Amino acid sequence: MIHVLAIITAKPGQRGTLLQAFKSIVPTVHAEIGCIEYGPVVDVDGADPAFGPDTFVVVEKWESLAALKAHAVAPHMKAYGERTKNLVAKRAVHVLTDA
Repeated sequence: MIHVLAIITAKPGQRGTLLQAFKSIVPTVHAEIGCIEYGPVVDVDGADPAFGPDTFVVVEKWESLAALKAHAVAPHMKAYGERTKNLVAKRAVHVLTDA
């Protein structure tokens, strides 16, 4: 199994808009072959340390690296990237495996 933590930081004040766009693709991603888990999470109120008000983290699990690679080039992901590129300040994607 492959684990992914994608840390997405929106441009200031744009997290809500970016999250709305992200949530619109979640059902399509869940239907992809090899997708086990895929969803956004945000800081708990009062958390310290915290990612902050412009950031969300996508928690993903995939059956294999091949499934993750197919996801990355899926047409709906390319369209999402184009649709949201002006909302994103930065992103970091960490691909992990069980220790």
